[in-house]
Amino acid sequence: GLNSNGERAAVGCCVETERERCSALENRVMLLYFGAAECPRCQSFAPRLKDFFVRLTDEFYVERASQLCLVYVSRDATAQQEEAFLRSMPRRWLSLPFRDEFKRELELRFVVSEVPRVVVLKPNGDVIVGNAVDEITSMGPACFQNWQEAAELVDRNFRLAEDFDECARRSITDPLRRLKYKLGKGEEPRSEEQKEDGDESS
Repeated sequence: GLNSNGERAAVGCCVETERERCSALENRVMLLYFGAAECPRCQSFAPRLKDFFVRLTDEFYVERASQLCLVYVSRDATAQQEEAFLRSMPRRWLSLPFRDEFKRELELRFVVSEVPRVVVLKPNGDVIVGNAVDEITSMGPACFQNWQEAAELVDRNFRLAEDFDECARRSITDPLRRLKYKLGKGEEPRSEEQKEDGDESS
């Protein structure tokens, strides 16, 4: 599972079915941010990434939130470091639980040798950009348009920015679950609905 950064402050979100969660993320670009709070390069980059994300998702800047979600995959030494860092970042960011072994699988899958690193993924888990750090730093939010086109997102599924919170909580699990399934190579999905999801995506 994933932690919603907003829920660190206020626990509790609406109950949703697996299928609702799936449909919410079908149409979203996913960023995996590999970083560490104590890393000097990450300390320099994180404010840029925060600004990039906010300018694409916050109703102060945009009428409709961009079809974007971000998952922090931390290399922090302690859970306290991770929590302190996330408290300074947008509440719409998501993160893997501190001791989740899936972090290591993701690092191996995307050959993450140093941080910061931002991997940009299509909703189906295919890579759009292997490392978008330089692109985000030099271009800012403008580079999202290229990713959106590469991901072939459907414009009609844009959501109002204020709807983003509810949607983000539901949405991130499915592409990560699919990615995990791809990495597992041949593991059976755990439920009938997951099997149907797999059939629909192939």
